[in-house]
Parts: sequence; structure tokens; C-alpha cells
Amino acid sequence: PAGNMALAAPLLPPLLLLLLGRPGLGAPGQGAGTWSRFARLPYPQDQLFLHDTFPDGFLWGAGSAAYQTEGGWRQGGKGASVWDTFAHRPATPSGAAPPGPVGGDVASDSYNNLFRDVEGLRRLGVSHYRFSLSWARLLPNGTAPPNPAGLAHYGRLLARLRELGVEPVVTLYHWDLPQALQDAFGGWASPVLPQVFRDYAELCFRHFGGQVRYWLTMDNPYVVAWHGYGTGRLPPGVRGGPRLAYLAAHHLLQAHAKVWHLYNDHFRPAQRGKVSIALSSHWIKPQRMTEKNIKECQKSLDFVLGWFAKPIFIDGDYPESMRSNLSSLLPEFSEAEKKYIKGTADFFALSFGATLSFQLLDSHMKFQQLESISLRQLLYWINSEYNNPQIFIVENSWFVSGTTKKDDAKYIYYLKKFIMETLKAIRYDGVNVFGYTVWSLLDGFEWHRGYSIRRGLFYVDFQSHDKKLMPKSSVLFYQKLIEKNGFPPLPENQPIEGIFPCSFAWGIVDNYIQVDTTPAQFLDSSVYVWDVHQTKKLIKVDGVYASKRKRHCVDFAAIRLQISLLQEMHVTHFHFSLKWSLILPLGNLSLINHTLVHYYQCFASELLRVNITPVVALWQPMIENQELPVSLAKYGAWENTETVQAFVEYARFCFTSLGDHVKFWITMNEPSVKNLTYTAGHNLLKAHAKVWHLYDKEFRRSQKGKISIALQADWVEPACPFSRNDQDVADRILEFDIGWLAEPIFGNGDYPEVMRAWLHQRNSVDLYNFHLPYFSEDEKKLIQGSFDFFALSHYTTTLVGSEKEDAVKYDHYLEVQMINDITWLHSPSRAAVVPWGLRKLLKWVKSKYGNVPIYVMASGIDDDQNMVYDKLRVYYIQNYINEALKAYTLDDVNLQGYFVYSFNDKTAPKYGLYSYVANQYEPKPSLKHYREIIGNNGFPGPETPELLCPEEVASCADCHFFRTRKSLLAFISFVFVAFVVTVFFITYYSKRVERRYK
Repeated sequence: PAGNMALAAPLLPPLLLLLLGRPGLGAPGQGAGTWSRFARLPYPQDQLFLHDTFPDGFLWGAGSAAYQTEGGWRQGGKGASVWDTFAHRPATPSGAAPPGPVGGDVASDSYNNLFRDVEGLRRLGVSHYRFSLSWARLLPNGTAPPNPAGLAHYGRLLARLRELGVEPVVTLYHWDLPQALQDAFGGWASPVLPQVFRDYAELCFRHFGGQVRYWLTMDNPYVVAWHGYGTGRLPPGVRGGPRLAYLAAHHLLQAHAKVWHLYNDHFRPAQRGKVSIALSSHWIKPQRMTEKNIKECQKSLDFVLGWFAKPIFIDGDYPESMRSNLSSLLPEFSEAEKKYIKGTADFFALSFGATLSFQLLDSHMKFQQLESISLRQLLYWINSEYNNPQIFIVENSWFVSGTTKKDDAKYIYYLKKFIMETLKAIRYDGVNVFGYTVWSLLDGFEWHRGYSIRRGLFYVDFQSHDKKLMPKSSVLFYQKLIEKNGFPPLPENQPIEGIFPCSFAWGIVDNYIQVDTTPAQFLDSSVYVWDVHQTKKLIKVDGVYASKRKRHCVDFAAIRLQISLLQEMHVTHFHFSLKWSLILPLGNLSLINHTLVHYYQCFASELLRVNITPVVALWQPMIENQELPVSLAKYGAWENTETVQAFVEYARFCFTSLGDHVKFWITMNEPSVKNLTYTAGHNLLKAHAKVWHLYDKEFRRSQKGKISIALQADWVEPACPFSRNDQDVADRILEFDIGWLAEPIFGNGDYPEVMRAWLHQRNSVDLYNFHLPYFSEDEKKLIQGSFDFFALSHYTTTLVGSEKEDAVKYDHYLEVQMINDITWLHSPSRAAVVPWGLRKLLKWVKSKYGNVPIYVMASGIDDDQNMVYDKLRVYYIQNYINEALKAYTLDDVNLQGYFVYSFNDKTAPKYGLYSYVANQYEPKPSLKHYREIIGNNGFPGPETPELLCPEEVASCADCHFFRTRKSLLAFISFVFVAFVVTVFFITYYSKRVERRYK
């Protein structure tokens, strides 16, 4: 049932697995089914956040790389690496060297702060720590003899990890090839290197193997080969082109295989560890879902990940797409080499994130398709392509700006997305992932990005001497996630059962009703003669007129259509705005559009006839002239105090003309604080208060209505929930966005103190001149309490942070950074769908302004031409109303009504419950869903007590004909009765005459 959608959503994807199938035994090319599979998953259910936990025993860890964090490049007998040489190149003539540290000379200084780093691991509560050994620290010349100081350093680290019960995951080679090997042999371009690497690995296995269960031979060979020996972007900076890059990769694969066989043959029986290689990949999606584009996506993954994964996990040879496209550029393996390489991994070690994605992926390897960051789909592709391997995510995260210190909200939400996608891959897709590693434990040197970005959980001040670690907000996030082993379901996330009271207002909104004053009947009073002999046309007879009949509401065909559409919804209330600029074109009573006023009168009366309450706003700002009469817009609009008095006179006219039909008034609907000056807002508040008092004193007693203002009120949430700074920012934005207009009316009659204090500070520090006016004591009394209810429009929730991350989304004036949680559902216009934000908002209003009656006067989401997005609206309506029910039943919020935005696509394109195509209105599925909720008065369950509401006056479309023709019906009834009586008397007297003659 529709009412149980929110409960059923988490169970739906596993059910679909029975239909779509989990990946079976993989084979090259089977991964191509990934794109079509995910395109068929149900929207939006499959994209909802999954509240669940990871399997018992799941490994949680953090990682680092020697060159990025160790520093100490000249300490303890360490030799130079290719990265040391690369970082010390002289600055090019075209640009000066960047300020700050040089390369990884000092970096995070982990070499001298080993116990500091391990303390960070203890604080996190991780189960494993991935780090790399510095080849040049252990073997300064790349070959024997070993460096005792280097061996001792890593021995101390492993011993400390053992004391804490943290599992080491050790990488033998993370890009920092000893410079001596590059100089002597040409690095990985030489066939000698695989044997040299084997000898280095044997040293490590002998000295450390007893304490290490997980070994990684090397990290991301794609980057080493392609950018180290092909493009020259990274060390050793050889620009050898594709041929040399493919040769270097050939040798890297041979080196890996040698080390795996070394461990398998000589060390595994005693040490009982596992060996793999850390392979990095991007994700790619087709520009359009065509067979050709999907093949290109498959090729893209073959050229990056499959380049190394297929030889190791499938058959010892390169992907067929590479062989057929690269011809002689690609080296060949002998049959013996293929057998030697095949199967040389005990698990699939995956690196995914900012190192490669959108950074070091060569544009030619996208094959004109679109890069993406879907970890879940990549995991499924690996599962399908490589025989369902055990997958260990050994590097994953995103990055923040190099200036971000503590509140790394952007990093948190990417982490949240990647971990949630990993969980979905396990629970929904049957992928065998057994561990996850955040990159990285602490800030360090970020390769080609230097120190311009940060990826650590702990902040490092690179300019300081002691290099203390400062936990960022992401530490708390990851720590709690590890404690809970994922994202367990929370009671507040679960939908509730229950119903609203009988008097609850179920509404729909239209910014402005469709006004068409064209009469539906022939009302011309002129007399015409039909020229039947010549022209065959009607000829007007000058000076002769028939008597005019009074106009009736039934003359407006547009009203009948709109009323019938509204009746289909079963709503109890309809909210729309009047057009001040059309009713009083000159801004005063010297010119009145009586036809339009009559139209509004008819519309309101017809709504009442079918038991729909009209909710009418006097003014709603629009783009053109703010929907003010031109004469007012031209002379300052709300900046001009004359507009205040003009609004009062306009309101008086509306109350007089429409008050008999309208009992639910809004003075101003959604005045946009983003576009208001402080002076305009000041006058707007006074105008509202004067109109409220006008109604209260002169019209309320006779018309018995209610009146208030409707404010836009989207919720604002601190981006880092653990950050006091972010909470302060969120509080500040709520006061500027809502409190600015709400506090004077619903609070103390003056602006929020937070606003005044902030503006005073900004004006004094930055020499701004933003003056927030002051109310006189009389004005405060006038404005305070000028409401009958609190009406708000709520559409979405925004995350805000205190640290500047993205200049485009940073407000310097309010010092606020807008943040996006990429795990949230988003509409086509990128509006976030966050149902719980509504409940938080309603609780906030109650906490600030007391038990005031509240109406959610507008709430809705956009779609596009693809009707699949109306499914998002169904989800939106279902869950936002359920959160409103929680506020009403659990939080005791005095909620009186909920209005969906919007009526139809003609007046509010993409937001309507009716589509409008080819002059026809068609109901969308979301309309039926909303109607069901209205019919149930909420979400009743088996335990919900039955609520018997008094029946309203029954109404039907056919009855409308009779109501609007009462005079005619009365005349026909009189004639009929007279006819019956006449027939009766004629018959009666005829019979008497017959009897008399007899």
C-alpha cells in the first residue's frame, strides 16, 4: 500500500536482486551489464540512504604513504627517492616555487612522531592501519646492504601497533622508487627491476613478516607507469609516451608476480599472511544509454583497471580491448608468463577516490564518456568481471581545501557517500567487501597537488615545529561510525502511523489562479439581422439594443474547469494570491479593474459551493516589479513609505469586496528576504501590521475570518553536527532567513538580537554600512502579536558550515559556507529532499514562538519531462507529511494544515500535481497519492483508533447546474404545478358533468 512506502523502501532492492540477479562467476566482459542493471533499479527507493550495519568482523582502518607523511628525508641514513629528486627540481622560469614546505622533505614529520600517529589510531578505534615502507629508507641504494635505522624505525611502529591490537596492512612500494635505481637502470623501464623488487620484498618479509598478515606489493601501478614513464607528470618524470608507459606496466606486473610467488613459496606456510596489489580505478557512465556507449565505458575501465586486474585475476593477459586497439604498442606475455602472473592476488585491493578520479585519469581513457564517482557500481563491476573476489578497499576518500582546519564537512559527506555505497554493494548487490580504509590518517603532501588540498582525518599545521595532530570533525564522524559498525536504523528515521484531527486543513497551492474573463455565453446586447439572401452573415442593427442581463459566475468557463480539477484532489483548502498590480493598476482606488474583482468573487464563491475554503494572499512578490503596481514599483517599491499606506488601502478594498467569501487571509506570501533591503523589510513589516489591525478592528467581527503573514522557512542544519562553530552559523542563518520577519511579529516586536549584534560587528570590522532600522515603541506594539497563526512555506533543507571551502558557495557577508550532502536525494533542479528538516523546523518554531497554530502553507518539489521524477514527488509528499505527523503527535506542535505546492504545471512549471500538455490537464500519480493520504487523514495503522468526522455538505458536479439556475427552476416548477392542477380540475369537472347528464 502507498501508505507503507517508507517502510517498504529498504526491502525493495534485495527483492529486485531475485529479478535482476546477483553477479555470478565473472568473466571478461560480464561487467558490461552493470550500467543497464543500475538503470533498471527502482527510483527513488534505490537511491535512499541505507540505514544498516556492516557484517560482523568488518575491518575499519585508515592509511598513509611514506613519502606523503614521513618527512625525515635526510635522517637515519635514508637514501633519495625519485620523489625527492622531483620535488627539488629548480622552479621553472615561468613561475616561482610555491610557498611553504618543499615536497615531502618534512611533510607531517611522522618519522619523528611515530607514537603521535599511533595515538591517532587509538583514538579512532580502527582495526587496521595501512602504511607503506620507504624503499629508500630500508635500502638507500635500492639494493643491499639494508639500513639498520630504517629497519628499527618500522620495527618500532609494528611493535606499537601490536600493543594496541591494530592490524598492519603494509605496502612495499608506494611510488617512492629509490633514485639510485632510476639512475642505474632507468627505473621501471628496465627488465632488471622485477628481480630487484623481489630482493627488496624478501628483506621485508624476513624482518617484518611475522607481524604482518596483509601485504600489498605496490600502489596504483597505472599512475606509476602512465604518468611516471609516459606523460612525465609524476616522478621520475620520463616523457616516454605510451610505448614506454606500457613497457613499464609490463615490468610492474612481472615484479608483483615475483613477489607474490616468493611469499607463497617461502613465507606463507610460516607467516600465514595474504598478498595483493592495490589497484586504483575511476568510474565511468555512458553519455546516453546506448550499446555503443556502454562498450566505450567498458573499454575505459579495461584501459585503467583491467590493464592490471585482468592479467592477475583472470588469465595472465591484457584485456582484449587493449590488444585490439593498441596493436604493437602493448608488450606480450609468453604463455609461461601468463601462467606465472595469473592468480597472483589473495584478495582484490581497491583504491578509489581523489588520487585518480578527476585528477590523474588521462582524458583519452574516458573514450568520450562521463566520469563519475559511484563506488557501488564499480564494486559491482569488479564483482561481475573478476569472479566475485574478496574485496578490500585499501584507499578511499575525497579532499578539502588546504585552508580547511577543523570542520571538514565536505570530506565527511563524501566519506558518508562512499561508505554507504559500500554497504549497499554488500547488502543489496551481494558484493564480498571485507574491509574499508579511509585515506588518510593525517594531512600530508598530496603528490601533484602539493599542500593545496588536505585528505587527513587529523589536521597538521605544516608551518609549525612540533606538527601536533588536531582532530577534525571527520574524526568524530568516523569514530562513531566504527563504534556502530555502520549506520544502524534510528527510531526517528522510521515512519509512524497515525492520523490528523478532523479539522486539519488539506490544501493545494497555486501562485496565481488562471484568470480568463472571456464570457462563456453570448452576452452582446446588440440586435442583429441575418442576411439569408446575400452575405449569409449577421448584420448589426445600429441603435437597437436588447436589455442586458446581469453577469453570472457561470459565464466564466475557466472557473468551472479549475474548480472541477480541484474537486478531483479532495482538498479542503485552496491557496492562491491576488494580483495587486492588476486589481489597482495605478496603485490607488482611482482605477479599479471591476471585471477582475468580479472574477475573484466568483472563484471564491464557487470554491465555497464545493466545500473548498479559499485561502487568499493579498500580495506575493514576483520577478516583474515585485508584483506591485507600476507607479509604486517605479518609486522605490517597499523602500518608499507611501507603499505602506497604498497597501493598507488596497487591503481595505479587498476585504470589502471579497470578505464575504474569504475567511482565511494572508497579508504577504513568501516575501523573499534574499532580495529585501533592511529598509524595505522594515516597511513591509509595518504594512503587514497595519493591515492586520485594519482587519481586526473593522472586518473581523462581521466577516469572522483570520489573517496572518506567510514566511518562507527552509530548515538550516549545521554541516558538522559536532561543531559549535557550525551550529552558531546555522543559528545565525535561521535568524536572518526567518527570524528577521518572524521575531517582530511573533516574538518581542523587534529584530532578533543575533541580527543586530552580527551587523554591528560586521559594520565595525569591515566598514560595511548595512543599517538595520529601529522601531519606535509604538511601532513595536503595532507589529508584535499581529498574527492569528504562523504560516510558513517549506521546501528543502540547507547545510551550512563555518570554514570557507568553495568560494562560489561562500557568503562573505554572513561568513557561511553552503555545503551539499551528496547522499541526499535531489530533484532535477538540485533541491535536496530532506523530510526530517520539516519536523526540525516545526519544533524550532514552537520553541521560539510558543504553541502558536501553524500551517505549512506550501511544500513541494520539481520534476521534469521524464515522469520518473514524479515518483520523487510521491516520496516527497509521503515522507514530508509523515514528518509533519511526527511533529503533531510526538512533539505536540500545534499544526493545523498542510498544503502541497503546486496545483498545475501551467502556472508553476514542473511543480504541479497536474501536468499541462497540449492545452490539457492530466493528473500525475502524485495527485492520486496525495488524495489517498487526504482520504485517510494521514497514515492510519491497525492500532490507530477510528476517527469519526462529521460529514460535510455533500457536493456533486451535476448539482452545480441546479444551484446556478434557481430562478429558472422555480419558474419551471411553478408551470409544472399549474399544469398538474389544471389537468386535475378539468378531469374532475368533466366527470361531474357526465354524471349529471346521466
